Amino acid sequence: MIDLKKADLTLGRAAAAVHVLKEIDLQISAGESVGIVGPSGSGKSTLLMVLAGLERLDGGEIVIDDVNLTHLSEDAVADFRGRNIGIVFQSFHLIPNMTALENVAVPLELANVRDAFAIARRELEAVGLGERLTHYPGQLSGGEQQRVAIARALAPMPKLLIADEPTGNLDGETGRQVADLLFSKQAERGMTMVLVTHDPALAARCGRQVRMRSGEIVAAGQPATPAQTVPA
Repeated sequence: MIDLKKADLTLGRAAAAVHVLKEIDLQISAGESVGIVGPSGSGKSTLLMVLAGLERLDGGEIVIDDVNLTHLSEDAVADFRGRNIGIVFQSFHLIPNMTALENVAVPLELANVRDAFAIARRELEAVGLGERLTHYPGQLSGGEQQRVAIARALAPMPKLLIADEPTGNLDGETGRQVADLLFSKQAERGMTMVLVTHDPALAARCGRQVRMRSGEIVAAGQPATPAQTVPA
């Protein structure tokens, strides 16, 4: 599903330049759940942004689902991302003056998806928010807001789900519930899931952990064999 080869990226310029990713090689099979772990500043979130097509590499290449994103235009990458990749952030990133239903439906409408509001309703019901469709983010708890964000990420039926500290802003019990939701949906839909976390318990739930330090992968475990992955 994911093949990174010699992925290299420097952010900033001149004296402010930081070599964030240093010729990383990483392969992830379809249906795997992979936790990216390591100290702050090790490049974890930047790696996720590369996988999401939100950061472009300086060197090397990235192939996702047999599509080489390395030399595609920004518009082509955005189109690929919209159809194939769901993203869940730590800070929810919901639009405050839109209801839960609108937050999930509007990105689908912008992508010209038919029945956007029907799909959004279905996804919100699937994450336990069927009674909160008309509530605004300010009227929802942190856990509920993250469920809206998960519904939004899942609505296009992505093959790849990327989550950056998805439980980082939640208390322990709410974080566990959100983690349960992520893993159940990943298994149910056969998605590949890659998440960054500082929570050892959350990382341990993944099928494999990739450990980073100073822009390099220092331990990657073994990629799952086809028999170990979740069927698509």
